[in-house]
Amino acid sequence: MAERSEAAGSVMLRDGRRATIRPLTEDDRPALASFGQSLSKNDLLYLEDDFTNPEIISRLAFASRAENWRQIVAVLDDGTLVAWAAALRIPGWSYHVANVRLVVSPLCRRSGLGMKLAQEIVDAARELGVAKVTVNMLAAQTGGQAIFSHLGFMVEGKLAGHASDRNGNLHDIVLMSAYVQVSAGNDQPAD
Repeated sequence: MAERSEAAGSVMLRDGRRATIRPLTEDDRPALASFGQSLSKNDLLYLEDDFTNPEIISRLAFASRAENWRQIVAVLDDGTLVAWAAALRIPGWSYHVANVRLVVSPLCRRSGLGMKLAQEIVDAARELGVAKVTVNMLAAQTGGQAIFSHLGFMVEGKLAGHASDRNGNLHDIVLMSAYVQVSAGNDQPAD
């Protein structure tokens, strides 16, 4: 089993605020729910998970110790949770691949937090022992694509009309990926 890193990091945002990046815990459930409620209606349309649904929030919080899943959050010094990211190792024949997700509060966008959180979640995926990390996002989410491009991700493809927002409108998805060096000491699945 891959070792879980419990280290917390700190990042100074462009506006002078400081955020601590650390693993999600079950105790974060109320803060994660508040984070979901703080997202704009437009943000919520495009998220794969409904961050306003208490069942989803509970599922995410309870999965904080799952073997093949890493979740991290960014919390301001005042205790406000302002970002969430996850890396999930894909089962079966894609066991060497993790898919990542990332959501940053509108209050902290363009502050450098998205870039730092993206790097941290890629590192967390590496700790899972994967060799490849993927991220899927709407074609219109050019800011997110720029972040992952900066980290060495390349566009692998585009799926037309592949995502349906909560209003039923179809959107294209961009698939990006990067091969990562596996952290030393992580177990790989048996052949």
